[in-house]
Amino acid sequence: MVNSVPPNSSSIVPANNQNVEIFSLIWLDQDVESQYIQNAENKLRSNINLIKKFLDVKKCQQYVEDLSPADRVVMIVSGGLGQQIVPSIHKLRQVISIYVYCMNKERNKRWSKYLTKVKGVINEVDELVSQINTDRQIQRNLDEPFSTIFSM
Repeated sequence: MVNSVPPNSSSIVPANNQNVEIFSLIWLDQDVESQYIQNAENKLRSNINLIKKFLDVKKCQQYVEDLSPADRVVMIVSGGLGQQIVPSIHKLRQVISIYVYCMNKERNKRWSKYLTKVKGVINEVDELVSQINTDRQIQRNLDEPFSTIFSM
C-alpha cells in the first residue's frame, strides 16, 4: 500500500516489517509525488524500509541533521534541489550515499563530481533503482562483520 502525501509535506512509509534495519531513504524533489517517482519508490521497497519524501530543502536538511550519527541514509535528490543541499550535508556521517536524479546529467555532474558521497548522476528510473539496490547490498555486506563483532 502506498500512502499519498499532500504537497509541501513529507511522509515516512514503512515497507514490510520483516526487514527492520537502520537504513532509510530520503527523496528530495519538487516532483516527489509524481507517478514515475512512486513507481521507483515501489521498486526500492525490497531493500529500503523507510522512505521519507521532501519538497522543501530546509525541512529536508533539518531532518538529516537531526538524525542520530548511527542512522544510515541514502538520498535521492533532483538536480536543482541537490545543488542546494548536497554541499551542506554530504559530510554528515549518517549520509552514506547520494544519487542525483535529473534530466541534465552533464550540468549536474559538474557540481557533484568532487563530492565523494554522490554515487551517481542518473536520468533513468530503472538505472537509479538498480544502482541503489546494488550499492545497498554492498553496504549490507560491509556492515555484517561489525554486527557480528558487536553482538558477541
